[in-house]
Amino acid sequence: MRRDFTESAGCRSDLVIGREESFGAAREQLTRGGSVLLHGPAGIGKSTVLRALASEYAGTAHTVLRCSATESESHLPFLALADLLGLVLDRVTPVLPDAQATALESALTGRGESTLQRDGLALRLAVLSALRALAAEGPVLVVADDLQWLDPASAELLGFAARRLGDTPVRLLCAARTEGPEAQGAAYDRHLRASPPDTRAVRLGPLTRAQVSALLDERGYAGLPRSTVRDIHRTSGGNPLFALELGRALAESPTPPRPGEPLPVPTSLRALVLTRLEMLSDEARRTLLVASAGARPTPALLHAAGRENAEAETAQAAALGLLATDPEGPAVRFAHPLISAALYAEAPAPERRAAHAALSTAASDPIERARHLALATTGTDPEVADRLAEAAALARDRGAPSVAASLGLLAARHTPPDGTPGPDERRLTAAEDAITAGEPDLARDIAREVLTRAGAPDERVRAWMVVIEAAGQAIADVDAAFPQALADAGEDPRLLALVHYQLAWRSLVVQGDFAQGREEAAHAARLAAEAADRRTELLALAFQAQAETLMGHPDAPETIGRALAEPQDARVACHHNGAGSARFRWLVMSDRLAEARTAVTGLLREVRRRGMAESEVHYLRFLAETELHSGHCGRALELSRESLTLARDAGIGEGAGAMQAALAEAAGGDVERALTLAREAVRRAEEDGDAVYLSRALAALGHAALVAGDARAAVRALRRVRELEAGAGITDPARGRWQGDLAEALVRTGEPAEALDVIEVTRAHALRLGRGSVLAVLDRAEALVRAARGEHRAAVTRLTSARERLAALGYGLEEARAAFALAELSGDRAGRAPRAASYDEAARLFRSCRALPWLRRVEAALAAPEAGPQPARAPHPEALAGLASMERQVAALVREGATNREIAGRLFVSVKTVEATLTRVYRKLGIRSRVDIVRLAAGPRPE
Repeated sequence: MRRDFTESAGCRSDLVIGREESFGAAREQLTRGGSVLLHGPAGIGKSTVLRALASEYAGTAHTVLRCSATESESHLPFLALADLLGLVLDRVTPVLPDAQATALESALTGRGESTLQRDGLALRLAVLSALRALAAEGPVLVVADDLQWLDPASAELLGFAARRLGDTPVRLLCAARTEGPEAQGAAYDRHLRASPPDTRAVRLGPLTRAQVSALLDERGYAGLPRSTVRDIHRTSGGNPLFALELGRALAESPTPPRPGEPLPVPTSLRALVLTRLEMLSDEARRTLLVASAGARPTPALLHAAGRENAEAETAQAAALGLLATDPEGPAVRFAHPLISAALYAEAPAPERRAAHAALSTAASDPIERARHLALATTGTDPEVADRLAEAAALARDRGAPSVAASLGLLAARHTPPDGTPGPDERRLTAAEDAITAGEPDLARDIAREVLTRAGAPDERVRAWMVVIEAAGQAIADVDAAFPQALADAGEDPRLLALVHYQLAWRSLVVQGDFAQGREEAAHAARLAAEAADRRTELLALAFQAQAETLMGHPDAPETIGRALAEPQDARVACHHNGAGSARFRWLVMSDRLAEARTAVTGLLREVRRRGMAESEVHYLRFLAETELHSGHCGRALELSRESLTLARDAGIGEGAGAMQAALAEAAGGDVERALTLAREAVRRAEEDGDAVYLSRALAALGHAALVAGDARAAVRALRRVRELEAGAGITDPARGRWQGDLAEALVRTGEPAEALDVIEVTRAHALRLGRGSVLAVLDRAEALVRAARGEHRAAVTRLTSARERLAALGYGLEEARAAFALAELSGDRAGRAPRAASYDEAARLFRSCRALPWLRRVEAALAAPEAGPQPARAPHPEALAGLASMERQVAALVREGATNREIAGRLFVSVKTVEATLTRVYRKLGIRSRVDIVRLAAGPRPE
């Protein structure tokens, strides 16, 4: 497809979706004066990235030459060269030797019979001379799309010139189609011949599911359920063009695909593969149809399904590029998922049913046999429905709730209206499986469909519970469901228990009222016990235990014991809102970190086995929290990033994931990213009306601001946390552990009186509850207050004690922070050598924790000016004038206070380039740090 270069890159927000790394690599290469070759399969987004880069760098070039080749025109000699040089021919021919000018003009205008065979040398030299002549006037940018369709003559001439440009300021920005990662070497062989020797090849790979979801949202297909987005990602193979075409087809289709069926493939995509399919024999095509209908097709399965010549027919398909060989096994694998989908979509319905009928007896797995039987059957059939329900239960036990939901919907479709259980009951079971699988959109849609016709109170209340569960943290959005659910529940204690359990969550999340939430949960537990509904009773007791733990309520240990008492429900026991989670929270808050790690690791293993997606997201976050407390910052960073990735992929718990990731980034990653994530967490909590996570998100924002050195911003955020938690009735300081940060920030902003008030109020609660780590952190903060008042000896004594207690409890990062505070006190009263030595222990502890942001704070403290004797005067400010251009720009931005990442962004270079430039600046000026650059710019100190 020919691409139109006139489209503005600035108006296309999909440019950065999933292409940040590739775009950055290409940008860095172009900034350094190099050339770039973008390559990848058709539809992967090469032209889109090419346009964006061309738009960004066109302003820096004096001349921009463009061409966009097409397959239908690739046989026309010199066409691409005419696109590139046709508009500048009048500018270059006057400076070319006569023979070169004549040959070039003849080739580009068609007036004459110039050929490579007859005028080869003159043409080659003419193109090279033309580019050099244009570069003499200013930098030249050559933009060539679809390099694979370049006519051979143009490709030969451009390659000849490119290999000889040397230091001439000509950059090539090209895009070429290459099929499959294995073709990267071929890309070098075929396409780099038309590029300078230092060209960087940047391969564009498939998008992730989250990136496909973002792309679909941006293009107006935001209403698609996440299960459908998952199918789009699988069918498209992560190809953005294919994904958008599939999304468009689904949005325009009056009826969505039935459960278990592949997506409808639009004609625009079928055309990409049907020409090759038409080259198959009829029998080979039928064999491939059976393979496309199967989940894991193998030659043995195809034989069992009646395809006697499967090997020969699949070999024929492989020769046409429709199948890929699998070196790891005998599986029949399509070269691209789209081929399978297009083949299935093109087949007539009777042929599809015949394929499924054959597989319903050939497949060895009972789940697969049941699925194929359903897709081979039309109308209701109670026997088929029962087999599907059994298969759904088996999938559930295997830890595949998403498969169970799909099979449950198939079972409902085949269940007669008067069946037992009825079709709506089976739909609701499928909806509950979808909740477990992390597909809330699908669950909500099923429940709302049931509510349009269900009359039985039990089914209606179950449907309302699914609607409320599917809302997640945005429970305020479904407030209207509660009175209707209560009305449907009537006087039935079992149904009322379900509703009051959800009302407990509403009290907590929407109103931020822990006391009210506790009362609702206790009431739900009593109702469930009366109705002998142990599952709901356990969930309500677990909620009550969590609330009491966070409130610092004395009944918390007893309630946890009741929630852990037998008989247990296995799924509730490992659920993120179950008793195991409540016990984990109590262990963490009680400073029993090793036990907490063991507990949450076991819970994480179990929910992964059961396929409980939302619980997995939360337990990864809980484990990250435990590792962060223990001072394992690198591990915490890995876990929090994994949790956030899963949360974004499933669309569940994103705010909580961003909050924990912000804390991990502030401890062991990038502070700017920590601030960005914390702001995202705050925004999501505010949008959802989530009072619980709003305070946690603000605490993360305040902590990140403190690590970044912005004490005033930290105070603003943490004061809001104090107000929110006081209003919610939260008294246990181990819940968010923000009080020490607030006190430290208040000291740094010159408000020690308020800092002391925070410390004293918090200490009273910590003493009552026995929170040893909180007491140690409060002592560390009080030491800073004492130091601010000039009580140096008392401050050192308190800090030393705090550090020892934190080390004994296993809080590695907090111990390192205490050592850092000690170093700052010691450094303020020492000469340079002792001052540097005083930071050694803090640096060692931070390195042990992999706490990179804190290590940078140690370096900044060492670089800060001292009150004692000053070192030799820095070089004169005029020394800055002797720096190279890039070095002066970097130094100027350092004086403005920009970070290395900010400098890299503003100068369009990498962070490593900034760091290397700063090293050269330090060496040339005889200085040691960024602080010295600022002092140097301010001029010599007065005598």
